[in-house]
Amino acid sequence: MLNGVNLVLDRGEALGIVGESGSGKSLTTRAIMRMLPKGFRTTGDIRFDGKSVLGFGREELRRYRAKDVGIIFQDPRAHVNPVHTVGDFLTEALMRERGQSRDAVERRAVQLLDEVGVRHPERRLRQYPHELSGGLLQRVMIASVLLAEPTLILADEPTTALDVTAQSDVMAILDEQRRARGLSLLFITHDLELANACCDRLAVMYAGEIVEQGAHVYKDPRHPYTKELLGARPSIDEKLERLPVLTYNRELHDDLKASAS
Repeated sequence: MLNGVNLVLDRGEALGIVGESGSGKSLTTRAIMRMLPKGFRTTGDIRFDGKSVLGFGREELRRYRAKDVGIIFQDPRAHVNPVHTVGDFLTEALMRERGQSRDAVERRAVQLLDEVGVRHPERRLRQYPHELSGGLLQRVMIASVLLAEPTLILADEPTTALDVTAQSDVMAILDEQRRARGLSLLFITHDLELANACCDRLAVMYAGEIVEQGAHVYKDPRHPYTKELLGARPSIDEKLERLPVLTYNRELHDDLKASAS
């Protein structure tokens, strides 16, 4: 359940949402895309360029999802059809939505694959998802989002399934492309270091609520939960017999709920 989540994201800005599993980060992303499961009761509003997303009709919602907002998921293999080639994945939606020829879309896809660091892009178009590594396939996902030329990118833990080196490469590419194109980014992650490195502001979620947000969060946390979350990070500078672990604490939970109300 989400309660009173109030976020404003300006054009060209990057906002990182951090918090433990189950805090409501991915649910926030689904709400923005109007993809909540059936039966969810919603109040409030979601506005994009001054228009209410909750008031969109079927055609407006289709355009919103296909053109205005792009989403990158944490597991690219779960969102790519394994029996279709990479080329089919990249070109079919754009051909259908904009009526462009396959040759024109493929030329653009090759250019974008090259920009996001995919070597031999022409050959990659003929390959199938299982022939690509996780990091390479996530770069393909980034290219697929950029192809649609959105205004806002939602990145829902896009590096979770990758090793540390691939994580760094993927986020560097995403951040570079975002800045070059003036795109807004909502970055969902568990990794405070990574979020701080590539976002202008951070928002901290706990129990479905935003408990603290701003540019100060990483260096000057003010909320008890944010301090606990930052304190649970492993550090190469400290030698400890046992790392601090952020666990459920009834007293802390009550304090957090009281301070949020």
